[in-house]
Amino acid sequence: MTTRARALAPEGDLRRRVARRALTPALASAEAAIPIPDPPARRRLIRATAALALLVSAAYLTWRLAVTLGTWWVAVPLWLLEAHAAIGLGLFTFSLWDVDATSVPTPVATTDLRVAVVIATYNEPREVLLPTVAAATALSPAHETWVLDDGGRAWVRELAASLGARYLARAEHHHAKAGNLNHALEYIDADLVAILDADHVVTANFLTHTLGYFADPSIAIVQTPQDFYNVDSFEHGPNHSWLWRSRRDVAFNEQRLFYRALQPGKNRWGAAFWCGTNALVRVAALREIGGVATETVTEDIHTTIRLHRRGWRTIYHNEVLAHGLAAGDATQYQAQRLRWGTGAMQLLHLEHPLTRRGLTVTQRLAYASTILGWFDAWRTLGYVLIPLVVLVSGVSPIHASAPTFLLAFGVTFGLQRLALGLLSRGYAPSGLATLFEFVRLQSTIAATLSYLRPGERAFTVTVKEGADVRHRNEAPWLLWLLVAASGAVGVWFALSLAGVTPVSYPVRWTAYGAAFWALVNVAFLVAAIARIRSDRYATDRRTGVRQRLDGEVGVDGARAHLIDLSVGGALVRVEGGLAADPVHVMELTVAEDEVVELVCEERSRQRVGAEGDVVSVRFAPGQDVAVGRLAVALFGARA
Repeated sequence: MTTRARALAPEGDLRRRVARRALTPALASAEAAIPIPDPPARRRLIRATAALALLVSAAYLTWRLAVTLGTWWVAVPLWLLEAHAAIGLGLFTFSLWDVDATSVPTPVATTDLRVAVVIATYNEPREVLLPTVAAATALSPAHETWVLDDGGRAWVRELAASLGARYLARAEHHHAKAGNLNHALEYIDADLVAILDADHVVTANFLTHTLGYFADPSIAIVQTPQDFYNVDSFEHGPNHSWLWRSRRDVAFNEQRLFYRALQPGKNRWGAAFWCGTNALVRVAALREIGGVATETVTEDIHTTIRLHRRGWRTIYHNEVLAHGLAAGDATQYQAQRLRWGTGAMQLLHLEHPLTRRGLTVTQRLAYASTILGWFDAWRTLGYVLIPLVVLVSGVSPIHASAPTFLLAFGVTFGLQRLALGLLSRGYAPSGLATLFEFVRLQSTIAATLSYLRPGERAFTVTVKEGADVRHRNEAPWLLWLLVAASGAVGVWFALSLAGVTPVSYPVRWTAYGAAFWALVNVAFLVAAIARIRSDRYATDRRTGVRQRLDGEVGVDGARAHLIDLSVGGALVRVEGGLAADPVHVMELTVAEDEVVELVCEERSRQRVGAEGDVVSVRFAPGQDVAVGRLAVALFGARA
């Protein structure tokens, strides 16, 4: 504490004036644990429904092709879109057939393996990096923590030293993160490296719950989920899953289906892959394949493919052991998807995972499910355009009576949606999942088009800093174009029904059906644009994310109640008010026998009647060790 801060504190032991109860980790949640396996009856229901949906889809497509095709130049594309959806359901079923295939080892408290935790950083601010380094150095068992700074920043070197981590920078910055990791392997003497992105804060069990897998010498990678502590991000929303009651209290996150269901499902097929962070990797395996792959912007899955070809095994441990920053706005979200999709296209060119020798059949199918999924955006676009084409031209893509077609389509579509809902285990409520298909539509299409332009691409780092000026994000031009086209076609349809245009609708029910789907599509397009442009997700979202907590702290010896807390500051309600001074001392109990004292600078205050003052403070600079101890408690690293 500074001399002035000590002078502000009343005499006596401050700790006796504040609550002794330690802070409850803000992210403690039963949902973070390894999911309870599907009960046998539920598993049979999921598999039977998926199998039935696939059989009915095959029969429906055969009937459609043999009997119901109308005007060929519209009918054939529509049939191909329906066939693509059925194939997607098949790959989805394959991927999610069994999400409980892994035997979890007993936690280990000690190990003979030499372990290094490496944190790759480039341009992340202190508020993002400090919790990551602090939590990593606090891990057990014994290990080294390395901060790999591709930004060459003096303050990062000082931060690492103050928190007990080693610092490493390089003169050249080729191949972005992959090059940074390969450079570090020249200096780090370890059997295993735990790889973390700069914004992913580990919990206490990160090493103890994953090291046991490496008793098997064939294991090269153990990957854990990515989950996020900024739960008000662009990617989050309410979960109104109608099939899984247990998921309704868990916020929807657009990536959760992948990390809590799809990746665990790959264990059955030996195809779980590294996701860039929150993973342990065997150094010998990396050295055998020449290090982390540098030829694509998705070095993680690329490296995994090479490991699988050499016979190494991978495991997905389905327990949240770290929390990071989700995309705070649409610009970040779309940039991520563009990079990931572009990397998938590079993989198709360079590694040919679907055809080249070295992978098992099931591994090929698993990679096909992941990589080919990026082309789903074209199906979404096709489903938007075909109803418009029908309404503009007056042609009918379907040659069948309305009752017959509606019955066949309704049964097939209903079974497909039911199967998708059951297979997703409640992590992807259909409304929000479909909305995000439209949100990322332009980025994903752009990514798939990169397949036509093979070659190396620059690695684009997801921005973790807030903007200087608050402004809304711009919606992609493709979404605006589709809305405008839909509106124009709606007017055309109304005029055609009135006999004003030369177009007529000989098969009237197909025209009405096209109009209905056009309206549904417009609703999703408008909702996607509204979410992208929402002031709630404007670009100045702060990086020092505040967690809402209910606890007691001391401020200048007075009892205060926490409202929210971050590694940068806090909002508290001080009983009876607070002395008019710009500097205060806050005391927080972060463990049963550990109290942290922090010098705070007041930013604002508001009198709340007899209850006291609501005061916003930020922690003064130069307290990295104390703030690091707070971060360990805040993110649950000692829970």
